[in-house]
This record gives sequence, structure tokens and C-alpha cells, in this order.
Amino acid sequence: MEWKREKFRISTKKKELNIEYIHHFISEKSYWAERVPREIVKKSIQGSVCFGLYDGKKQIGFARVITDKATFGYLADVFVDERYRGKGLGEWLMQVIMLHPKLQGFRNWMLSTKDAHGLYAKVGFKPLETPERIMRINVPDIYKKASRKDTK
Repeated sequence: MEWKREKFRISTKKKELNIEYIHHFISEKSYWAERVPREIVKKSIQGSVCFGLYDGKKQIGFARVITDKATFGYLADVFVDERYRGKGLGEWLMQVIMLHPKLQGFRNWMLSTKDAHGLYAKVGFKPLETPERIMRINVPDIYKKASRKDTK
């Protein structure tokens, strides 16, 4: 599927995704997956519904949804290149994701963010009402540890 707005477009075609660009951004510029190996990024894309954001053919953003396509969606790896921020592209990307026909009727959507609460609130995300019901295992430095092992 594809959506257009001015000179920008969003596509769900995985073959258009620039894996090198996505890997570089997530591993070098994100706070959530620093040093993530390229193969992990590639594998995560294969198992997700992906959205590439483009200026013409140049990729300038990305997001993916991890889902069973029936009841649950987890929004992950959302970013817009720093040079393109402030143009409403992140909000547009979120609107497209939330209206995607294969991502409708979910009982639950989740995400984790350190600093973009305002963006996600615009499309309906709220803080957990009952955080005591949610549990997780979190290994925040997993990629840092893996990369240290790889260099030995």
C-alpha cells in the first residue's frame, strides 16, 4: 500500500526499505536499540508490518508494527530523520499506521517511548491505566553486550 502527501510518501513495500539506512539510524541514533546488529534489524523487519517514509525515493523515516493481525499491535522503531522533523511527517506516519486496513479491530495497542508522548497521544495512546497488570522482561544493554563479545 502507498500514501502520498506533497512530495512525501509512505509505503508498506518491504523491498523498498533501505535496510542500511534503518540499521544505521536505529543502531547509531536511537536510545532504544544502540548497537543492534544489522541481522537483528533485518529479522525484525521480516516479522513485522513495516512503513517506510520517503522523500521521493530517499528513505527518511520508518516504523513497524509487531502483530498477530487480529487482536494486538506493538508499535516499534518509529523515527523520522532529524532533517525532516517539524513538518508533521511523524504525525502523518502515525495516522497512516492507525488507519491501515490490516491493523484494525485490535483489542490492544502498545508502545514504549521516552520522549514522544505528545505524538502518540494524538492518535489515541494513553499511559497505562492499570500498570500493575503489565509485566515484562527488559534487557536494555543486550546489543552492547553482544557487540563486546563479537570484538573479543
